[in-house]
Amino acid sequence: MEIGDVRIREVRQTDGKLRAVASVTIDNCFVVHDIRIFEREGNYFVAMPSRRTSEGGFKDIAHPLNSETREYMQSTILQAYRELLASKTSEESE
Repeated sequence: MEIGDVRIREVRQTDGKLRAVASVTIDNCFVVHDIRIFEREGNYFVAMPSRRTSEGGFKDIAHPLNSETREYMQSTILQAYRELLASKTSEESE
């Protein structure tokens, strides 16, 4: 599996923990939208797309089947997010 494209859309609200929403293209033939990037206690983590259940909880509607794939997706998405943050910081300092 290869993630060929990661698109990050920043969330402008700063009062919550949600920082951005990502879309990834896998093997140039499958796209997953609405992957959320959250910040908690100075660390970022990725949440897969989900929907609310009738009991009020949430259930993933798309997710990796093993820990290696989850780690690959998370590290690739967070790397793209950090690059976006770095490019914004360099633009602001110019």
